[in-house]
Amino acid sequence: MRTLIYVPIVHSSADMGSVGKELNKKGISEFGEDVWKTHIDTVNGFWEAIEYYFETIDIYIKGTKIYQDGMFVDGEFAMKIIEESIKLGSKNYEIVLKLINRGAILIQTEDFKLVKNEYDGLQSIIKSKSNIKKLIALLKYKISKPRFLNRRDKYIAGRIAETLGQYETGILFVGAYHNIIKRLPKDITVIELKEVAKVREYQKGIRFYSKMKPQRIEQLTQYMIKK
Repeated sequence: MRTLIYVPIVHSSADMGSVGKELNKKGISEFGEDVWKTHIDTVNGFWEAIEYYFETIDIYIKGTKIYQDGMFVDGEFAMKIIEESIKLGSKNYEIVLKLINRGAILIQTEDFKLVKNEYDGLQSIIKSKSNIKKLIALLKYKISKPRFLNRRDKYIAGRIAETLGQYETGILFVGAYHNIIKRLPKDITVIELKEVAKVREYQKGIRFYSKMKPQRIEQLTQYMIKK
């Protein structure tokens, strides 16, 4: 039997590098400063809840394998990525580093080319200098995104299947819109640290804020930050 603790994450701007700064600006312009600040506070509360879980979890961390969204290397270079991301304010990577310091093992989770293809799609939107070019880039990205995610999900699931041994535990930090669970071998028991469906619903609620009932948004917000 193999166990995978599944953490469907909401990326903070710090996790997204230069893209994150632009997404922050876009969030403020689209939803207003108050709504966007509440969302940022919720994301911070979400990561505090995740951190609390791993600080109090009743499992032996040494030897636990960590699979991280976007991590296309391991070893020394991976540690440099983690350290630089922490300097930028990434709570996700701060938690990962704490687990590594407790004896967990970081596994190369993704394929560089697949990650780069999706990143380049986002960059083409941000760097477009005219509205028409930005619209074209956005349409291209929306059309291509399901294919990008599908290829990445297959690769991630394959890496977990081949590197997580019998009686071992793994921890996967991955964006909530990925579909990894259905691609995993049946002998891997999955523990959803936060329900994927609710995390997705929260993210959808932020994107279509004016269309979702305030009461439901509040319920989802409380779920996201609950320890």
